[in-house]
Amino acid sequence: MHEISFDRKSIRTRLIMAFVVTSFLPIALVNIVAYYNTSRLVRQNVESMTNANLEQIRVSLDVWFNSYEDILLQVYTDDDIVGLVDKINAGEDVASNRQMLRRTLRGIVYTKDYVKFISVITDSGELVFYNQLTSATTRTSWMDSISMSQEELYREISGGNMSHTIPTGEKVVFGSNSCYLFHIGRRIIDYRDVDRRCGIVLVSIDEKLLEEICSTTGNGLNFIVDGEGTLISCAGSERVGQAVYGKGASEDVKRDAYLQIARETGLLGETELSVYSVHDERTGWEIVRVTSQEELIQALRQQQQLRIFIIVLSLCTVMTIMFSQVTKMTGSIKRVVETMRKAGKGDLNIHVDKDPTRPTEIEVIAEEFNSMMDKLKESTQKQKDAEIAALEAQINPHFLYNTLDTINWMAIDRDEYEISNMIATLAGILRYGISDSNGIVKIKDEVEWLKQYIFLQQTKLKYSFDCHINVEPQIMGVLVHKLLLQPFIENAIRHGFEGVERAHKLQMDMGREGDRISIRIQDNGCGIPAETVRDMNAGIFRKTDNRTHIGMENAITRIHMYYGENADVKIESQAGQGTTVRIWIPVVIEPDRGGKQK
Repeated sequence: MHEISFDRKSIRTRLIMAFVVTSFLPIALVNIVAYYNTSRLVRQNVESMTNANLEQIRVSLDVWFNSYEDILLQVYTDDDIVGLVDKINAGEDVASNRQMLRRTLRGIVYTKDYVKFISVITDSGELVFYNQLTSATTRTSWMDSISMSQEELYREISGGNMSHTIPTGEKVVFGSNSCYLFHIGRRIIDYRDVDRRCGIVLVSIDEKLLEEICSTTGNGLNFIVDGEGTLISCAGSERVGQAVYGKGASEDVKRDAYLQIARETGLLGETELSVYSVHDERTGWEIVRVTSQEELIQALRQQQQLRIFIIVLSLCTVMTIMFSQVTKMTGSIKRVVETMRKAGKGDLNIHVDKDPTRPTEIEVIAEEFNSMMDKLKESTQKQKDAEIAALEAQINPHFLYNTLDTINWMAIDRDEYEISNMIATLAGILRYGISDSNGIVKIKDEVEWLKQYIFLQQTKLKYSFDCHINVEPQIMGVLVHKLLLQPFIENAIRHGFEGVERAHKLQMDMGREGDRISIRIQDNGCGIPAETVRDMNAGIFRKTDNRTHIGMENAITRIHMYYGENADVKIESQAGQGTTVRIWIPVVIEPDRGGKQK
């Protein structure tokens, strides 16, 4: 055998180079990609959360609008209000009817928060309203804050049966009180003539409601712009009610306008800002969110710096460990190989010494080598023991048979012929069972042995049971494994007749069914519980009534082991009526030259 040379330096160099190529470069590349991927995912997450926030604002806006349209519904479908409006249109006692209509509106205005005005404009041009800001009855300042005249407003709203939203206009001032208002209007409907125009109703709502719905957070600003470019609502902005861009403006112009509004509020500082928006189909308004990216950028920058520091520190640590482990690894490999070479020369007692510093993989190799040496040594010892046991087996049966023969003649000399018959039968049973216990014999030999076994059992139990064995003559030459049926006979004798006072009977029938031998072993004993029978037929053998059924389990296992799927065992039993075991095994005339049955 040639010497194996270990160049530790060469191995160390190659492993380090392999580490640099396969670890350092991929780690650096993966971390760079991971940083940009993380940045992208974070931005996407922020965008997703922002869009969800805008969608929630849109839904909340619709819910609030529905609640305020309920106020409109109370007015434009009320028959009494329609009657008062019709009288005012007809010129009947206008002052009195105006006062009655105003009192009706007064009862409605307090049903919802943020409602400042409820106004009715009749087809004749009369304006009747109630407001919470002043006690005025003949003049309303909110009409002056919008860009439409009373006549234009009436024509627009009365032209259809849909709700109309009037965007926020200029600030409405009532002495020391001031606020921005937006309005929801609807045509008053007379269900006796739904096409007739009689008037419109408007609910004026404080813009603070929109600010509350938008609920601006610390790192973002929410506001609303209508389709004409007018700023409807924005916390901290003085441009509410003013146009921030012209009609038909491009997306870039709109974005610049949104950024300008956010910067003017001073809530987000001068950092990098992002703009998101969602369109509300109901009002035609644009709900906008401008968010600051300062915290996100700073967090990503800190994350990148931390990644670089960890990578450098990890690589330095790994390089140090690499140098140390490579040196230990080469030494460990050499010691293991040297031990293997000694074992190859015939030293079966040699083992690789344990080394806690040895790498895990090499330690596994060493342990497997030691285990293999132990098994080889054990196998060698078992082989020696088997040879000794074989010699003893050639002596012990002869000694046993000679001793039984001597006892038999002593019994004959004393005229104990029954004892002599039992001893002779026992000797025959032992000779049959000990000699090649797993061998194959003819059915006639197996049946003859069973009769001898049953004779001993009957003698032992003082002939307390009858046994009948019926075998079809044509199957006497069929081959069967020795001692295959004895456990079933023994189980019936030992356990089947327990507690049964009637005459005990045991019956065994054997015959041919097609290409299989059918065997039936039946007793009239105490039987087996139905649940236990089901388990046995399913291959489950549990301990019941301090009985393990291990004999039956082993016997059935042997049958399936010998004959495989060609064999079958079925147990039938009824409590108090007895048990029947049915066995089917293939017809075997003679074993072929390969040792297999046919």
